[in-house]
Amino acid sequence: MNFKPSFTLFKKQNSVSYLTFLFFFCVGFVTVFAQSKTDQLEIVSQATKSGFPLIQNGKVPSILIDKSDAEVVNLVAKAVAADFKLISGTESKIIHQIQNDDYLIIAGTIGKSKVIDELIKAGKIDVSAVQNKWESYCISTVNAPMSGVKQALIIAGSDRRGTAYGLFEISKKSGVSPWVYWADVKPKQQKELYVLPGRFVSKEPSVKYRGIFINDEDWGLHPWAAKNMDTDIKDIGPKTYAKVFELLLRLKANLIWPAMHDSTKAFWFYKQNPVVADRYAIVIGSTHCDMMLRSNTFEWQHNFENEYGRKPGEYRYDTNKSEVYQYWEDRVNEAKNYESMYTVGMRGVRDGEITGPTTKEGKINLVENIIGDQRSLFTKYFGAPTNALQIFCPYKEVLDLYKGGLKVPDDVTLVWTDDNFGYIRQLSNTEEQKRSGSSGIYYHLSYLGGPHDYTWLSTNSPSLVSYEMTKAYQFGADKFWVVNVGDIKPAELETQFFLDMAWDAKKWTPENAIQYVQHWATETFGAAFANEIAAIKNQYYQLAQDGKPEHMGMLHFDAEAKNKRLAAYVDLVTKVDKLKKRIPEYLKSAYFELIEYPAKGAALMNQKFFYAQMSLEVAETNKKLALDYSQKAKNALEQIISLTHHYNKEIENGKWDGIITHAPRNLETYAMPKIANPEILSDSLRNPQPFDRRYIEKVITTIEAANSDNLISLNASSYKNKLDIASEKIITVDGLGLNGESISRFPFTGKSFKNDEYTKAPYVEYIVNLKAGEYDLSLKSLPTKTINNERKLNFAVVINQQVPQFVDADTSKKDKNWTLSVVRGYVDKKIKFNIDKEGQTTIRIYLQDTGLALSQIDINKL
Repeated sequence: MNFKPSFTLFKKQNSVSYLTFLFFFCVGFVTVFAQSKTDQLEIVSQATKSGFPLIQNGKVPSILIDKSDAEVVNLVAKAVAADFKLISGTESKIIHQIQNDDYLIIAGTIGKSKVIDELIKAGKIDVSAVQNKWESYCISTVNAPMSGVKQALIIAGSDRRGTAYGLFEISKKSGVSPWVYWADVKPKQQKELYVLPGRFVSKEPSVKYRGIFINDEDWGLHPWAAKNMDTDIKDIGPKTYAKVFELLLRLKANLIWPAMHDSTKAFWFYKQNPVVADRYAIVIGSTHCDMMLRSNTFEWQHNFENEYGRKPGEYRYDTNKSEVYQYWEDRVNEAKNYESMYTVGMRGVRDGEITGPTTKEGKINLVENIIGDQRSLFTKYFGAPTNALQIFCPYKEVLDLYKGGLKVPDDVTLVWTDDNFGYIRQLSNTEEQKRSGSSGIYYHLSYLGGPHDYTWLSTNSPSLVSYEMTKAYQFGADKFWVVNVGDIKPAELETQFFLDMAWDAKKWTPENAIQYVQHWATETFGAAFANEIAAIKNQYYQLAQDGKPEHMGMLHFDAEAKNKRLAAYVDLVTKVDKLKKRIPEYLKSAYFELIEYPAKGAALMNQKFFYAQMSLEVAETNKKLALDYSQKAKNALEQIISLTHHYNKEIENGKWDGIITHAPRNLETYAMPKIANPEILSDSLRNPQPFDRRYIEKVITTIEAANSDNLISLNASSYKNKLDIASEKIITVDGLGLNGESISRFPFTGKSFKNDEYTKAPYVEYIVNLKAGEYDLSLKSLPTKTINNERKLNFAVVINQQVPQFVDADTSKKDKNWTLSVVRGYVDKKIKFNIDKEGQTTIRIYLQDTGLALSQIDINKL
């Protein structure tokens, strides 16, 4: 690096030149610190006074970085230079010493970049707001920062990731989507772009470690990577991960749980994988069942003999301690020089219970001993157990052990989980919130398991994610968030929302999360299309709330509900096709991947099942109509297959060949259901292969439309009166629950009221006219869980000042009620009441606990 501070760049030939320099330096100093701090970096397409030209007359500035800075800075600088080429046609040069450029982008890490440190020393930039902060950055426009440079755009990062995020912020604000590669969101061509003058200072992220879990990759990411990326190893390897890691940095994430399914060799098997992670400054972790950075499915079951020259014994610590301990120690030794995070404890080889003692007490004692031994390894390799990042994930049966008294060291981060369907099982209580290790969340946007997979499309709405993750953050889960994204595609929008929340947990609250899609669509497709895209995606989410596309074979809708749903999907597809005509050519692939395929796929899955069912219903009475329905069901499946073929083979010249299948795991739900006229089926639709029925439960339920003469159905948000209490309120959450609205208490940290103090709780009140008689009152709410063991999930219902009836809406217990609730999207709790005299009836519902999301109230005369 040949940079020298400004005051040495001037040759002190005489007193005049020196005084000139002093004047220039002082003016520059005043200019920098007179600039106001802005809330956000602003880039415009018209020249402005003092604006920094990112693109001007086809020219783009060079990017100056220090060779001694972290490698990720160089990698991201190159990516940003390539981004500028996409926008302007000209790629920025990456330089390592000052040239006589009028305009220059300077990027570096405080304390690691000589040029940044000298600019700080010379008073040209103020980094006090980010210095020594976590993953923060400031971006400043500075006039005459050094001799020969007229103006500079300076990105100073508090650490290596902060610098990377700051550089990518320039790209994003210039119109380059984080999904420029992964969803072909090409930027709009620009002839002029200017950064408005000022100083933008980023906040520290709300959550310290934020990332994704690539999972169940057998049917998408793995075949695609093997065919198109890591063709030499025919697996998910360093070339694929380089693209993944760049995406994570663009999304301001910093952590990976690598792919670990049956089809994929372990992340650490390919020695370049951790090297690439380090180059991109990505923290390497491992799943809830793969302890100590080991991937047991491959490394214990399949590769142990290659690694150790002998077959392994049983993956069981109480009888095979020395072998398991050595297996873990070897990985700690290998990983000690990488930024890593260790999952402690023990489960089965894959996603199963620990092998060992049969009693809960025995298992608890064994796991506590295991954690103690694991931490002895951290002492050996890191000097102290607290010097290694550690998480403990009470997932599935491990939560029962933790509730049973299993002790976890205070510095280990507790990672709470959802129930695999988006509803968090438990959060930290008062004492747990005091832990030095804090807590975190493992969340699902995709899941393989009972009662049924949902690995094809991504349908968990921003409103649901915000509701659950805001709850988590308010109860102290600020250390670690990781989300299961399956194959990454097609969960792009939902993944970005989760990570945007992890960066700023207070920006997208349950009250405004419904607006996120419009915000995202504006950034991704432009303001001209944002309203229509928001309408499409929010309708798509709402329809899936009542039944995910993958679950349509488990639910039965009555005729009225079926027709309403079919009409809604026709409307959805009509909107998609209408807007598609106006989408510019350069965004057509992105529109197909992000909007068209999921919307049409969901619509066609509903049509396939409904028309098949309707064909059977009329088979005996109207054979012509039965044939018509059978043909429509067949056509729906053929269109799903055709759309998937287009995705894999035709868009972007076959770039995504293998990335998606219409039938993950070859489950029965993706095949042709029984129809009245099976002879119309071609061989390709008969699907003779055996179906994988693991993790599938039958759900016997009928979804009825609210059309009964005896039924009064109220949206929970249509209350006549409500009572808030000090420091909290009852809010309406759009896009959540039945009919797209739910009410809830906010914030979630409000008091939990016992039954004997229910009158102190916030309430809502409904007024209806009822005849005398006996009634059922049905309270339909989101299938959420009790927040922690200090709370419940109770309503108190008072009708016409009668004796209160208390309702427990908790779905923590995984039973048939939970299965039914998560598949149909609500829990239904009923009480009975009598009306003695016809007239106005007042129904008052006290929300005794936070975390209750009430959507609908049905009153049915018996």
